[in-house]
Amino acid sequence: MVFLTGHSGAGKTTVLKLAALIERCSRGQVLLDGENLARISARKIPYIRRKLGLIFQDYRLLADRTVFDNVALPLVIAGYRRREILSRVRAALDKVGLLAKESVYPQMISGGEQQRVGIARAVVHKPSVILADEPTGNLDPDLSKEIMSLFEQFRQVGATVLVASHDLNLISSMGCRLLYLEQGTLIGDEGHQD
Repeated sequence: MVFLTGHSGAGKTTVLKLAALIERCSRGQVLLDGENLARISARKIPYIRRKLGLIFQDYRLLADRTVFDNVALPLVIAGYRRREILSRVRAALDKVGLLAKESVYPQMISGGEQQRVGIARAVVHKPSVILADEPTGNLDPDLSKEIMSLFEQFRQVGATVLVASHDLNLISSMGCRLLYLEQGTLIGDEGHQD
């Protein structure tokens, strides 16, 4: 589990977008599992993204779909069978404490609950890498700690978790590696162990 931090405009979101192939690098390289993402053809991007779970600050939930359907979307796109989708979505919703709200629509639940739906959607396909962009930016301190606890649980089962956040108090308390960015440049690396 690694945190990216820095002031607004430091490049945190850009690093995540480069890792997710939402943006392509103009110079240098981005490596994911030893693969240089700058050399990935557009055709291969969906296959790379299947290794990733993406969590956004603004949730990006589909308002015309239930909580269940929002979480199921990555599995439907990947062609999973209905029984597997049902099992995985319910397990993911249970993990984030929202199983009882599977049939409601996103606008009927709180912001913290919407963020947890986004997390369930990001992890439902069991990605090896989770990228989270300011996942606690709109949440109160107690909910923020709950979200970080979820990320720690995903780390414990083998996922690599990269979180962009400006909340130094929260991320410092986690005891994880902390990368500091300034104007797109790495200026600090705390907690790195060789």
